[in-house]
Amino acid sequence: MAGYLARMAEQGFEEVVLVHDAKTGLRGAIAIHSTARGPALGGTRMWVYPSESAAVEDVMCLARGMSYKSAAAELALGGGKGVIIGDPSRDKSEALFRAYGRFVEKMNGRFITAADMGTEENDLDSIRLETDHVVGGRAVGSPSPFTAYGVWKAMKACAVEVFGSPDLEGLCVAVQGVGSVGRALCQHLADEGARLIVTDLDRERVRMAEELWGATAVESDLIYSQECDFFAPCAGGGAVNRDSADRLRCRIVAGAANNVLKEDELGTVLHERGILYAPDYVANAGGLIFVEFKRQGGKSEDETRAHIDLIEGRMKEIFRRSREQKLRPEVVANMFAEEKMRQEPEGSLPGTQ
Repeated sequence: MAGYLARMAEQGFEEVVLVHDAKTGLRGAIAIHSTARGPALGGTRMWVYPSESAAVEDVMCLARGMSYKSAAAELALGGGKGVIIGDPSRDKSEALFRAYGRFVEKMNGRFITAADMGTEENDLDSIRLETDHVVGGRAVGSPSPFTAYGVWKAMKACAVEVFGSPDLEGLCVAVQGVGSVGRALCQHLADEGARLIVTDLDRERVRMAEELWGATAVESDLIYSQECDFFAPCAGGGAVNRDSADRLRCRIVAGAANNVLKEDELGTVLHERGILYAPDYVANAGGLIFVEFKRQGGKSEDETRAHIDLIEGRMKEIFRRSREQKLRPEVVANMFAEEKMRQEPEGSLPGTQ
């Protein structure tokens, strides 16, 4: 535990809580990185982790990323995350999510949760039976289309930087993961005339992509070596690791996944290979914006999309600063987010209005 306490101090974490309920079999963790700008809003993920320590590592990494995402999106929120250890296809029950909801309730509003990988709107309805500190559910709708919309906008900024035009028609995009977000992103890309290469562990999802958009399907391990313009990771984190970084044959990495870079040093690897990297938490903030606007109430879908539209301009500004300051895009994005975390939640990045 001492190692985690040292990491919390080094990275500015406020709280990490392990959750367990013997009756329902609930095992997991909730991490609050920062509440400096507001309550720590973040999804709860359900996943089969190789160990309890791996689950804690993941929740801490994701929670810190949410602080940066909220700040970069200029929202009055902090960053937090929850994980439940289990197989979402087998281990779900109303009782389990209600037990988890009681732990969320004990945090007295410092942590507000939403859907994430492995959890769905009906799971949030179960959590809501025990706490009001949850956003989403079947009555609210899924944030996935809004995440995809923001990533599509970010990809346009990337195309301007690399190809001189936001037009994605005729460009080739290799999409890793065609779940709810990846599927919605593919629809945007196909509507614009992009060519798609897809992979997913679920063969039915791959078959659907082939039928709907004429996508080319490849095995999961081959997605990295496809010759393409964009590599779009839309599944789990760490898609760019020491093995895959050397295999990529793309010009741009931009997708919906969190924590795309397995290690910070891999940003340097991509840069040296001439691959533009779109900082993940800037690109995929659309879902968070949707969730927060729903929490505020009274925001229309047009207002939500207008705020998500700012992702494109924000990404262009990050690339501009990257060129001028000779810093990698993710370094520039981190500097901006950290600056915002030290300020009151107001103001905006120059050039985004």
